[in-house]
Amino acid sequence: MIKGFKEFLLKNQVLGLAIAVIIGGALGKVVSSMVADILMPVISLILPGGEWRTAKIVLNRSVGPDGKEVINAISYGTFIGNVIDFLVIAFVVYMLTKAFIKEVAPPPTKACPECTEQIPLPSKRCKYCTAAV
Repeated sequence: MIKGFKEFLLKNQVLGLAIAVIIGGALGKVVSSMVADILMPVISLILPGGEWRTAKIVLNRSVGPDGKEVINAISYGTFIGNVIDFLVIAFVVYMLTKAFIKEVAPPPTKACPECTEQIPLPSKRCKYCTAAV
């Protein structure tokens, strides 16, 4: 039973996926902290008011049964902040992917003079039409 479970983990690359999820979660925290603690203070200097993440459109105000004020509002500042977080995280993931995953150049090919299919450069005979090249 344990052998079958181990084969399942290795065959389906479950362990690699689990590691990727853990690292992705940690990377998300790091990037969110970078956005909140480094980028947003600089952006807040440019924007009037500074506390733009708490910006909202108040739809109505009322007093609840306990005497506290209840505010019904659209919190567009939170939404914009989350969009900026997403864009920065997506950019960091893109840059990491570009850095670690290199595209492999396809092997050099030539066109068969008979059928015009692409065949490997050192070929002496076309595998599609069997013509001598």
